[in-house]
Amino acid sequence: MADQRSPGQRKPGQQRQAQQKQSREVAPQARGGEVAAPGEGYRSLIEPRTGLAELLAPVGGFGVTLSNMFRPTVTEQYPSEKVPTKPRYHGRHQLNRYADGLEKCIGCELCAWACPADAIYVEAADNTPDEQYSPGERYGRVYQINYLRCIFCGLCIEACPTRALTMTNEFELAGPTRAGMIWEKQDLLAPLREGMLATPHPMVEGTTDTEYYRGEVTGRTEEQVAWVREHRPDDPSLPGGAGPEAASPVGATRAAQEAISAGATRQGLR
Repeated sequence: MADQRSPGQRKPGQQRQAQQKQSREVAPQARGGEVAAPGEGYRSLIEPRTGLAELLAPVGGFGVTLSNMFRPTVTEQYPSEKVPTKPRYHGRHQLNRYADGLEKCIGCELCAWACPADAIYVEAADNTPDEQYSPGERYGRVYQINYLRCIFCGLCIEACPTRALTMTNEFELAGPTRAGMIWEKQDLLAPLREGMLATPHPMVEGTTDTEYYRGEVTGRTEEQVAWVREHRPDDPSLPGGAGPEAASPVGATRAAQEAISAGATRQGLR
């Protein structure tokens, strides 16, 4: 027996049931590309194949496989011939610097939180007037990436708020021991370029971390050079010094990895 009460006299649950019943009775429903009308079964909107098309339909699914079966096999002669990777290839990580040499990492640990494999470990420390490693209040004192765990997904790159962590195209990662696959901060830091000063040193005078984040700092200043000359007169990154390469030595883990890769390349050339 139908409910003769008006909609205002029904309870909320009864109103929903009545609305659902009415929607089922009035219009046909379209679900998953198929149309259902009252009293009828489901009818597909995809036209069925007939004749030759129906006969060749299974073969069409293997079109890519069959087309590659008749192509010549290409073997890359690695390591004697190294094929360049794609521009967006996810390789070894790198900790970047600003134009004056300060580090971009602020020790926020967001990359470690975003890592699904728990491969990143970060310890932050406070910047001081005598030890300013990055703009702002903090910097990454300890930074480790365990490449035995890393799956190169790139989620750490997306989580970094200052673009301090990026991924290079380098894929030759090897180590003599398991501990040799844990890369330290010195292994990951980008090398100093011409015009950069080795850290620590003060920020550009009259600026805050905001100007650094916006990219308004384009290089070192004379005040920064004077500060480094006063506190570290033999610093190789100073004008007239040994140069940027001497001021940013390669870490022990990275040096061992490069030696292993170079040895494998020499062996492949024999």
